[in-house]
Amino acid sequence: MGADHRCKVDRVVAAHGLADADPRHGSIDEGLLARWRGDGGHEAVGYRTLADWFNRRLLRQACRDAGRATPASRLEYEYEALTGEDDLAREEVSERLRADGVDVDALRSAFVSWGTLRTHLLNCLDGEKPPQEAGDWERDSIEVARSVTTEKVETALSSLGTKGDLAGVDRTAVSVQVQLQCTECPTQAPLDIALDRGYVCADHHVEGNP
Repeated sequence: MGADHRCKVDRVVAAHGLADADPRHGSIDEGLLARWRGDGGHEAVGYRTLADWFNRRLLRQACRDAGRATPASRLEYEYEALTGEDDLAREEVSERLRADGVDVDALRSAFVSWGTLRTHLLNCLDGEKPPQEAGDWERDSIEVARSVTTEKVETALSSLGTKGDLAGVDRTAVSVQVQLQCTECPTQAPLDIALDRGYVCADHHVEGNP
């Protein structure tokens, strides 16, 4: 497969030397498949968790390439800051990384989305996952819907870039966020946060009926 036709995951792996970044499984692709399927003692995870795992490996490799020692706890904090919604924390961490020789802009543009990981697993690796037992199907359905939406947006953006209608597409990451709004007031909350705390709006939350 020519370099121009590789998916983003393959391009990132090649550009950042991540092919052997998961020695436990021999290659990062084998590690992705094992974690996705729940093989080798792993608990099966979804696309979002897998994308975060991949991006953390990428951040760690970028720090190593810059000769920067990064303990696991610090790496976790810096990844959350780089991908979170706290602008101040993100800028502080970015400046720290830049001072240590890490190209933060290139790093963040290399981060992959759930949809990108899904495409890589299903299309590039021909991955298959055993049917899930009955469980948290609602969250799984939401994740699949967001992954499909992300993939469709990425495909459309690629086409726009090819036509010259949008510059810098190859350095752009797509993030699909579901936003919930209270019907009684303007309060909004990202779906993930609403699920974690169990309600959308504190003022109009009724116990047992979020």
